[in-house]
Amino acid sequence: MISIKRFLDSNTPGPVSLQPEPDQSSAATMEAYRAALLAIGRVALQISPDLGVDLDATFRGLEHRLSVAYTGESVKRTEKQVEVQLSEWGSRTSSKYKTQAEEVKQLLLALAKTAESLGHRDQGYATKFTDLTGRLEKIIDLSDLTQIRSSLVERVGELKSSVDQMTRDNQQQVAQLQAEVSIYETRLKSVERLALQDQLTNLANRRSVEERIQWNISNENEFCVLMVDLNNFKQINDKYGHPAGDDLLKQFATELQLNTRTGDLVGRWGGDEFVVVLSCGLLAARAHIERMQQWVLGKYTLQSTDRGAIVIQVDASIGAAQWSRGEAMHELIAKADVQMYHEKKLSRRRA
Repeated sequence: MISIKRFLDSNTPGPVSLQPEPDQSSAATMEAYRAALLAIGRVALQISPDLGVDLDATFRGLEHRLSVAYTGESVKRTEKQVEVQLSEWGSRTSSKYKTQAEEVKQLLLALAKTAESLGHRDQGYATKFTDLTGRLEKIIDLSDLTQIRSSLVERVGELKSSVDQMTRDNQQQVAQLQAEVSIYETRLKSVERLALQDQLTNLANRRSVEERIQWNISNENEFCVLMVDLNNFKQINDKYGHPAGDDLLKQFATELQLNTRTGDLVGRWGGDEFVVVLSCGLLAARAHIERMQQWVLGKYTLQSTDRGAIVIQVDASIGAAQWSRGEAMHELIAKADVQMYHEKKLSRRRA
């Protein structure tokens, strides 16, 4: 990312602010930088709509913030957030398309077999389908999804041409082929919906959280991990039913996400445990915990199967740990867990 902060620092003696008559060079550079942020968000959205929507929204927010006022320090913070967001998005997108590439290979193999068997049933097209089968199987050896997609477009054109001819010759065979292709199409769409996301809460799932933590460790970034565990959650399930428990998890996840800064990651670790990865030191993390205790914990209204709407008081135990150089991910998580269980014991004693 171009360091616009260095440019601003070199053109102004102190913090930059929006004045009635700003330096034209700095203003033009900032305008270009804001335009670049918007362009990156749009490109991410075009590349992967499901994974790019959050990145696009985040970059729009950063651009809006810079359009109101900017200083050298605010630009530096923006660049840091941009780096984190792009790295996370790149990791998630790479993982998604790697998964899809493997799935596409399996689908191509099945489609090749289908084409071959269909060609055998109609000797008039045996040669065409045998040739198509061979080329489909060659695509399976490719490792890059872009190459697979490009080659598949060509093969699909050939397949469509043959199917169109068969439509005129044999409606029954076409109907069977369309049914089989429909199954593959459904499976492929299902693969495309796969993302690093928890299905119940729509937060990042455990794998996504681990990737963010490992990325921070690899880049030796300053960061903290918060382990958040809902207190007495089992009693809510036992007393009001699992639907009410699921309702609480979804509401709690939403509040936790809304009260976390842009650039930080909120995920569901499993069960009633959540994880927040903060791009800051332990002191700032403590301040974040205080905000969570003020705005996230408290009363929630749930829908139970037999009692209708119920209001419960939600409390949680939160453990914080800052990563130290040379520390492995499991060691960091263990530290946060110890702090969290310590807080849980204190909560039980108070109760």
